[in-house]
Amino acid sequence: MQISTRGKNAIKMMLDLANHNDGTPVKLKDIAARQNISVKYLEQIVMLLQRASLLQSVKGNQGGYLLKYPPEQYTMYQILTATEGSLSPVECVENCASPCKNQNQCVEYRMWKQLDTAIHDTLENITLADLMDWEEEIVIAGDYSI
Repeated sequence: MQISTRGKNAIKMMLDLANHNDGTPVKLKDIAARQNISVKYLEQIVMLLQRASLLQSVKGNQGGYLLKYPPEQYTMYQILTATEGSLSPVECVENCASPCKNQNQCVEYRMWKQLDTAIHDTLENITLADLMDWEEEIVIAGDYSI
């Protein structure tokens, strides 16, 4: 499994929104300029994040986007599944309606399931607020560059 540019840019966009969360909507062109991502590409990402109910859109001249919830309530798992779909390493361990028929006889299933659980648990336990804290630690250490 490899996270696509779309998933990585979704996290950058959400982190940018969290860092500029002063109650006023943030324009995509401003995020695009700060993160060096095209506005057209961000528009595609926004559609996915809105479909997952992670963003609030404000229309009009002073419009833009806001986080719907505090940064502590966003997990990397939510953001990445909104933009990437399944994060399971193999299809047989996905949380779907029809589980693998051979899972009780398949020695590899246990390994894939453990990997899937590790990915899920890790990404569920990292929030947008954590990224903000880590970013601050890097800035304080003087090692930060965008």
